[in-house]
Amino acid sequence: MNEPGGFGPQRLGRTLKTIAGKALGRDGLAFGALLAEWSAVVGSRVGEQTGPLKLVFPAGKRENAVLHIRVSSAAALLIQHEEPQILERINAFMGWRAVARLKLVHAAPALPQKNYAPKPVKRLDPVQEARLTASTASIDDTDLRAALERLGRAVGGPGNPGR
Repeated sequence: MNEPGGFGPQRLGRTLKTIAGKALGRDGLAFGALLAEWSAVVGSRVGEQTGPLKLVFPAGKRENAVLHIRVSSAAALLIQHEEPQILERINAFMGWRAVARLKLVHAAPALPQKNYAPKPVKRLDPVQEARLTASTASIDDTDLRAALERLGRAVGGPGNPGR
């Protein structure tokens, strides 16, 4: 084991908060996921002209946040016009009404990111799909049931077959 303050290998859990804590803040998981998938969530056209800066929740709450986004002056009017659709896409991605409004911060556009090919979506075979549907059939809330089915498809269905 390495001495405290030494230069050898250290556990990631001990240093992760130091490295990412200030960047992601208290709401790191929600904002981190949004950062990673921004263009996929809001669409490539909006994603190229904007970028999330910070997510500010009201004190003691986990909903109705204000999302500060960087936007070029040329795109600001478009983003204002499309704000309801953008909020709908963000909240659908988050799975709850996390963001209530956008705050536009005028800034130069970010450098374009490299276009990495998205991972192919796994398709469940008919048996896995039937098991997934059966496992969520007793859930009355249609939004929750749909979200759980999406999650099940993303991880490979009930029991995570094939992993």
